[in-house]
Amino acid sequence: MNQADVRPVVTRGGALDDRTGQSGDCVRRSGVSPQHTPATKIWFGQVSNEPGFRSPPHHHGEAETGGYVLRGHGRIYFGEELKEYVDLYEGDFVFVPPHMVHVEVNMSITEPLFWLTCRTPDNIVVNLDDVPDTALEGYRRP
Repeated sequence: MNQADVRPVVTRGGALDDRTGQSGDCVRRSGVSPQHTPATKIWFGQVSNEPGFRSPPHHHGEAETGGYVLRGHGRIYFGEELKEYVDLYEGDFVFVPPHMVHVEVNMSITEPLFWLTCRTPDNIVVNLDDVPDTALEGYRRP
């Protein structure tokens, strides 16, 4: 490709694309992705959970995932029978390794959770059978 033909591609805030892998009540919207930019090795987008909402158990295949909490209190359950977890607050970053089964939760029952997620090579989402809410220590719905 001729260097003169290469230009930055801007995705405006109101034009995020939800035609990407999803997990239940955890909503992903692409900002930079193969769905609507020339990107071929990265997925970068906004993830949100309404108050008390969560994803089902899932993993992201071979993709490495980085997350950054913009607003709210999130929790990621992982490990055997999803008994382990890490809490995330505004300004926190998290790395989720490839193939790690996890559940993403908004721990607030009154405020939404917003985070940015970057994944390589793409937004791979492999949803698994759900678990009852009671399997997730400390989780509650509104």
